[in-house]
Amino acid sequence: MLIRGFMLLVLSVFTLHLGAKQLHDEKYYQTHQVQNLAVPDDSLHFLVLGDWGRNGHYQQVPVADMMDVVMYQMDGEFITTTGDNFYSKGVASVDDPYWQTSFEQVYHGPNLFKDWYPTLGNHDYAGNWQAQIDYTQRSRRWVFPAPYYAKTFAAGDNSQVLILFIDSNPLNPEYKTRAKYASTQTQDSEKQLRWMKEKLANSTAKWNIVIGHHPLYSSGKRYGKTSGIQQVLEPIFEKHKIDAYFAGHEHDLQHNRAQGKTVEHFVSGAGSELRPVGQREFTQFAKSEAGFLTVSVNDNNLLVQFISAVGQRIYHYNIHKD
Repeated sequence: MLIRGFMLLVLSVFTLHLGAKQLHDEKYYQTHQVQNLAVPDDSLHFLVLGDWGRNGHYQQVPVADMMDVVMYQMDGEFITTTGDNFYSKGVASVDDPYWQTSFEQVYHGPNLFKDWYPTLGNHDYAGNWQAQIDYTQRSRRWVFPAPYYAKTFAAGDNSQVLILFIDSNPLNPEYKTRAKYASTQTQDSEKQLRWMKEKLANSTAKWNIVIGHHPLYSSGKRYGKTSGIQQVLEPIFEKHKIDAYFAGHEHDLQHNRAQGKTVEHFVSGAGSELRPVGQREFTQFAKSEAGFLTVSVNDNNLLVQFISAVGQRIYHYNIHKD
């Protein structure tokens, strides 16, 4: 009887503690919301994070905490990455402790347990990139079926969003002659380009988005050094009139639009470490501030919002289609 009474007491205390924690969590999310965040009705909501896996260092933890808040606020459906998921040399295997210290234990907020759709960056190729594909079998939320892949999502009442998650590393001409990036050339780049063209040519989705690692335009460190990958991808993007390209690689937040071009270019690479950024001839917005992007898509609008690690909406841009 004494043991049973003690166990009931422990259970009661645990239940009270759990209830108090749930109440605290609800209050926390209500008081930490981004005040001017737009949450359009009947929309597909997701986040775009880039250049992030640094064992919790730099700004990775505050960015992760704010992502949790925004996913709660928007009722977000999934999270995408623009690559460089693990610095500085990727992961060694599916059992690498980095999975815990750079991913599982950092993005532990309850609202971050949604599907994650990653892409590969150049630093991921410095390790065992195949292990990032294989971790899909270990994780409920890490969904990475192949180096490049496509998914279609419902948005609004009658619309669809096609997203191509590409591997821009083997497509980058700069990497073809540099020993440092030899591992990126194990992929068949021509096969991927044929796949991209076919997917976009046959798309019946109202919205077409591409997510990769290398930006075609940069207002940051690599300003003037993106012409190689630009010449490979821009003709495809412009021909098929995609709506937006999201990249990383630069450790900042950017929105670029080249004169005479139709595609909107966004950079989300501020998931942890930051670098300086400037104002260029094509810059619509650029800031060296830790954060991520939100994307909301419905029948007539694709809204991109730039969210800082301290919970401010620092920029937004809307693409409208009748």
